[in-house]
Amino acid sequence: MHYWTLAAAILCEVVATSALKASDGFRVLGPTVIVLLGYGAAFYLLSVTLRTMPVGIAYALWSGIGQVLVMFIAWVMYRQMLDAAAFVGIGFILTGVLVLALFSKSMPH
Repeated sequence: MHYWTLAAAILCEVVATSALKASDGFRVLGPTVIVLLGYGAAFYLLSVTLRTMPVGIAYALWSGIGQVLVMFIAWVMYRQMLDAAAFVGIGFILTGVLVLALFSKSMPH
């Protein structure tokens, strides 16, 4: 169950972070509401996840997966250019997440 709540927390955080640019410094109401609700839901769901998952592991997964998803969304929605080094960095992040999820004894399985 903790993986589902963590996945939902990550999704909420990614939506909120992606709406930050559109909020224009909290001057546009719709995206600002998405940011506030998204972060609120994300932190609540992360706190639920921390009942059964170590904080260091949960945060590593949250930040790594979130970074990759936000970079992909920025690439698609905002036409942010990614160079070869960015893709290599994304690969390293994904590799780290996979190592944690598949091989770490710190992970609850």
